[in-house]
Amino acid sequence: MPDYSHSTPCTLLDKLWQRHAVNTTPDGHTLLYIDQHLVNEVTSPQAFDGLRMNGLRPWRSESVLATADHNVPTANRIIGIKDLMARRQVEALSRNCAEFGLTEFPMHDARQGILHVVGPEQGATLPGMSIVCGDSHTTTHGAFAALAFGIGTSEIEHVLATQCLIVKKPATMQVRIEGETRRGVTPKDLALALIAQIGTSGATGHALEFAGSAIERMSMEARMTLCNMALETGARCAMIAVDETTITYLHDRPYAPRDLRRDQAVQYWRTLHSDPGARFDRIVELDAATVRPQVSWGTSPEMVASIDGLVPDPAAEQDSVKRQAMERALAYMDLTPGIRIADIALDKIFIGSCTNARLEDLRAAAAVVRGKRVAAGIAQALVVPGSGLVKREAEAEGLDKIFLAAGFEWRDPGCSMCLGMNEDRLSPGERCASTSNRNFEGRQGSGGRTHLVSPVMAAAAAIAGHFVDVSQL
Repeated sequence: MPDYSHSTPCTLLDKLWQRHAVNTTPDGHTLLYIDQHLVNEVTSPQAFDGLRMNGLRPWRSESVLATADHNVPTANRIIGIKDLMARRQVEALSRNCAEFGLTEFPMHDARQGILHVVGPEQGATLPGMSIVCGDSHTTTHGAFAALAFGIGTSEIEHVLATQCLIVKKPATMQVRIEGETRRGVTPKDLALALIAQIGTSGATGHALEFAGSAIERMSMEARMTLCNMALETGARCAMIAVDETTITYLHDRPYAPRDLRRDQAVQYWRTLHSDPGARFDRIVELDAATVRPQVSWGTSPEMVASIDGLVPDPAAEQDSVKRQAMERALAYMDLTPGIRIADIALDKIFIGSCTNARLEDLRAAAAVVRGKRVAAGIAQALVVPGSGLVKREAEAEGLDKIFLAAGFEWRDPGCSMCLGMNEDRLSPGERCASTSNRNFEGRQGSGGRTHLVSPVMAAAAAIAGHFVDVSQL
């Protein structure tokens, strides 16, 4: 176990960086050792081709866990993948994993799902790890006091071949969230409120560490949502210190250490927090008690308003760049300044994604729709579990029956309508309440209009046909 008994107080980032730094050059670049590598079907094919071209093999095959999530169908999976490109990518992942001796959860495996759901639930994500994946929302895994971030295809090849990556250490930002949340306010709302406060570039070049009384009360599922959305502040990674919640969650996970190894691991895990007096480059504070349920109105996660608010008027914005961005967003979203957020009618509902497709999210949404029906004006309402195991547990609790009785579609796991790379997508002009993480133009389908909300807000909107204040239900 590393010794952190030196006199200078360390941040959590300092401890993780020190543990994984192989070498640091005078210009500040660090050769960082990578513990866990999560691989999907979209960003990995060229990386495996690079290994073949150079006659290389993975340096540590046991560090790799792969599953297809972006392209997999969430309905009628038994008949296979219709889209040729999607099918080729999924098939290529299976071939590559077989050739190079890597662990894969294939499409029909009960453990298949979104990597940022599968990793934690399998215990492949552990405190103190460095974790990379060819997907930007790898920040999710930082909820376990891990150093986790997304990488590109060339970097995937580099990690497969060398188990290392050349990076620069980011600056540190502590985000303190104190206070009790109001009824109906979720971690998704806290995340959107934070993004609205500091902007989508407010944490660029930083590693975020969430702290405060509101964080300490959160479940691991809630913490994962927060770290997932932290990417939308521009942060390189996000972290939360280990506590009893973390340790309890990991007990008896398939890939987690057991018996004596677990005792040793837990002893180390308990050191994974920032020391008293540790210096951060920046500190941001958010009062949880002031946050209301949030709804995005524009084409950036920072363009959000409270459910009791109005669509803003660009004319009131002094910054010309922001004003122009607001004008373009409102034109794309077909919204008029000054209308009530609660008056925005919807076409589709999507509950899923690596942000909000865990069992806790589905339970909360089901509690809202129980005994009710989806509004007549809603053309489609999807519930897409984050993994096959989440789906199985939800069905064991009867959540699928609640959703189906209300008029929702109950699907197989995958990224689904989060990014529209499979058959689940918006048509031009369709408006969706989505529990995903991004809302830029065309994110869920060409011409589609995305409003980011929490699972309970999406569920309530499905029943009403428009946005409503879930805290009043």
